[in-house]
Amino acid sequence: MKQNTSPYFPKAGQPAPASTRRQWLQATAAGMLACSTALQAQPAGKGAGAKAAAGAPVATVVQIVDMSADQQDISRDLVVGARAAWQAFNAQGGLKGRPVLHRVLETDGSADSLQAAWQATRKDSSCVALAGCTGNTVAAGVIAQQAQSTADERLAHMAPWLQNADTVLDDASFPIFADHHAQIEHALKSLAVMGVRELGVVYASPAARTASKGELERTSQALKLRLVTLPAGASLTATAQQLPAQAPSILLFMGGTPELAQFMQGMKGRKTQHFVVAMADANLQTLAQLGTLTSTAPVVVTQTVPLVNAGLPVVRAYRDAMVRYYDEPPTPQSLAGFIGARYAITVLQGLDAAPTRQNVLAACQRRNPLDLGGFQVRFDGNKRSGHYVTQSMLSPDGRVVG
Repeated sequence: MKQNTSPYFPKAGQPAPASTRRQWLQATAAGMLACSTALQAQPAGKGAGAKAAAGAPVATVVQIVDMSADQQDISRDLVVGARAAWQAFNAQGGLKGRPVLHRVLETDGSADSLQAAWQATRKDSSCVALAGCTGNTVAAGVIAQQAQSTADERLAHMAPWLQNADTVLDDASFPIFADHHAQIEHALKSLAVMGVRELGVVYASPAARTASKGELERTSQALKLRLVTLPAGASLTATAQQLPAQAPSILLFMGGTPELAQFMQGMKGRKTQHFVVAMADANLQTLAQLGTLTSTAPVVVTQTVPLVNAGLPVVRAYRDAMVRYYDEPPTPQSLAGFIGARYAITVLQGLDAAPTRQNVLAACQRRNPLDLGGFQVRFDGNKRSGHYVTQSMLSPDGRVVG
């Protein structure tokens, strides 16, 4: 576990990171560990007519993130979006004139690393909540850690990037983004409406197959879609190169960005037209920058937030903050980080007293409907509010089409 303390793709004139984003992306695609470029809040800008928060932070909100090789591209974007939201909030006065400290704790995907991050969070008396923890292993691990904690130690676990629909939620977790069940259902329904009756399925790993196979089969049967599990090659690149001649034209890919990049590398040079459909853990911006695109296999990705060019107030605020604080193109993942932070901010703003672990958790447990600038939070009987799903397509020339 490591606390981030160095810049991440800062604006011009600020210190440069240790390596470029493209170098990091290339390393990720090759399966290497990422450079440990860390993340730190940059000096807060001042919004028009707003007075920046001053003095000691009124509270700390912690974001625990998985920086292992298969999760770091998602984690980095989620953190950037969250940073932008907290910086904008503090620049506009923070919580009653005082800033809220947003602290990021990195893990390497291991149980020991998560345990260390949790212990550091638990012992931090200034920490009143967790927000935006990512990826799925970390989010589920936090739930497991909290189950062993005392009542005074429990923290509101807001807007985790929790993709696994089978994770049993506790009374302290408040997921606001659609899980794999909702994403799969949306993707398959969209294809069924288009008249598609047969899908090829590529699992990035045995773990991905275990996590997704049951849900895919249940949903496809309900929609009368036939699934064809494609044979795995020695690598994902080989799997793509060795696709059977009779493989369906629509390929559903179950895995993250590095694995999808490897698969798309193998799709280059194929003469047969295919469409590749992936879930929200795939980062379109990363795929475009890695140069793995091909005209014979456009990529469609489900996403659990509005399109980054939508006219919703929260999306406009996100784009404004990204322009102000980061030289980074907008992505669905950084928008999700921004929205997750805005959810936490809205909860803090609704408190009648200074934030504590107890009153923040109690406020979340009321599960009041919230309108986050056009993104609706509405918890259902399963303690989830993740119902929003849409799709974007990455064209062969790198354009994202909503």
